Amino acid sequence: MTPEIESLQKIAREVRWRIILNSHLTQTPHLGSCLSCVDLLVALYWKILKIEPKNSTDPNRDRFVLSKGHAAPALFQVLGMKGFYPEKDLERYGQDGTMFGEHPPTPGHLPGIEAATGSLGHGFPMAGGMALAGKIKKQSYSTFALLSDGECNEGSTWEAALFANANKLPRMTVIIDYNKWQATGRSDEVLQLKPLADKWKSFGWMTHEIDGHNMEEILSALNAGAQSLHPTAIVAHTTKGKGVSFMEDDNNWHYRTPNEEELGKAKSQLGISP
Repeated sequence: MTPEIESLQKIAREVRWRIILNSHLTQTPHLGSCLSCVDLLVALYWKILKIEPKNSTDPNRDRFVLSKGHAAPALFQVLGMKGFYPEKDLERYGQDGTMFGEHPPTPGHLPGIEAATGSLGHGFPMAGGMALAGKIKKQSYSTFALLSDGECNEGSTWEAALFANANKLPRMTVIIDYNKWQATGRSDEVLQLKPLADKWKSFGWMTHEIDGHNMEEILSALNAGAQSLHPTAIVAHTTKGKGVSFMEDDNNWHYRTPNEEELGKAKSQLGISP
């Protein structure tokens, strides 16, 4: 393991702990969905995205849209750690008047947020519009959208996929957090997603299938998408609740929040110092 990968993994463990602690303190749900995409977010924000936190509206910045908006508690922690706003602001999470809730707020209210998302199937089409705007204006920024696998049930997802290929959108990357669960059951049982990678290929996308918790694979696929002149899809196989054994692959953590005892166990498993 290289020092770079080890550093990213350490950051990911810290992000997971902050998400879990926040869930406990504020009773914010969707914990499992947040934990499954942490490694993807860390790779993006620490190594891929070209965005200056102090100049987050630069027209030439890369764009990132959290289409699976229910994972906003994960994105908020990442943006705070990267300096988009003071980390102390997160102490008011969920309180009256704060911009921190269960989903991303309207753009302009919180630095680093490109779109208010949460109604699944909406964020990806908006990201496609951003990528098209860059192509029309001859700007070279990259656009990324993070989707849930359940979101691939939405017709708007596939309409946006057709749109992106029809317009040959360069540097447009979709990442599917394929944790195999959605709100009420297994993703492949609610609707037949398999073979998911082949579906994206059939829509004309350059497609990578990776382990969504393997930093080397994540970085390789993201770098390829950031440079590609064709739309790129990354099917990232992940585990819901990743990082804490009693949360992993348990859909109860789509709704539950940890009690004091579970918080302590999670902290110990993540190797977080007292």
